[in-house]
Amino acid sequence: MDVLLGIICALFTYGLLLFAEYVVIEVIIIPEQNLIYKTINFIIFEGLAFLALSSHLRTMLTDPGAVPRGTATKEAIEQLGLSEGQVLYKCQKCCSIKPERAHHCSGQVLYKCQKCCSIKPERAHHCSVCQRCIRKMDHHCPWVNNCVGENNQKFFVLFTLYIAIISCHALILSVTHFYKCIENDWKNCGTTYMDPITGSTTSAPTPWTIILLVCLVFEALLFAIFTLIMFGVQVQAIWHDQTGIEQLKKETNNWHKRHSWKSFTSVFGKGFSLHWFSPFTRVSVGGRVETNFTYAV
Repeated sequence: MDVLLGIICALFTYGLLLFAEYVVIEVIIIPEQNLIYKTINFIIFEGLAFLALSSHLRTMLTDPGAVPRGTATKEAIEQLGLSEGQVLYKCQKCCSIKPERAHHCSGQVLYKCQKCCSIKPERAHHCSVCQRCIRKMDHHCPWVNNCVGENNQKFFVLFTLYIAIISCHALILSVTHFYKCIENDWKNCGTTYMDPITGSTTSAPTPWTIILLVCLVFEALLFAIFTLIMFGVQVQAIWHDQTGIEQLKKETNNWHKRHSWKSFTSVFGKGFSLHWFSPFTRVSVGGRVETNFTYAV
């Protein structure tokens, strides 16, 4: 049921983008007489729509950081030569799992998730929708039909950013179009059509055109506010190196808390660049996805 709801929300998101696309192009840009104005706004709107859609798809289709299932079953633990309930550690030098007091022991405690029976990182949380433990899980978002976690948080932040910008852009275009229509007595303010008698083209407003513009204004205003809030929440969480679930549960910082700048680079990539704003680049630090977690049996 939750998966079906997620699919519906994702399709609804695409429907809203298509609606905005139709109104902006058909009602606002095409009737516009100023070629430079319409060209610039067309490029900006289509570019933002492409980035927003790409960010949404990357968030939805990227593994958020799911921990393999069944790695902490009784049989799996026995195969390691260990026993259930034993305090285990991960050795940083030889990358092996060892009992307490074993040589080279690094002191990283392992935890076990009772729900999906997996060995998981300390900051991982079990998602009841995905039925998996997710590394650095922030929340499960129905709008992207996926969890937001270690591997796709960047794409989710970009999705909220680009939706907020494109919503503000559509809102400005709509209000400006309304103002121009009132100034020009509603001439050249509707869908362009050809007069069957004279053969000339003209555009005139219709009640349907006005309804579309009003709906676009409400949609743009609503999503601009919603996504700006979501963007701010995500940035604040990254700044403090604390996920939404960790804030909600008021979990203490038992892990090594990153400096704010290092926390940003772990999400967006090392060194500030245009790659931070691209939904087509993977986050890697030193050639791999950076993790700095204590592992949990």
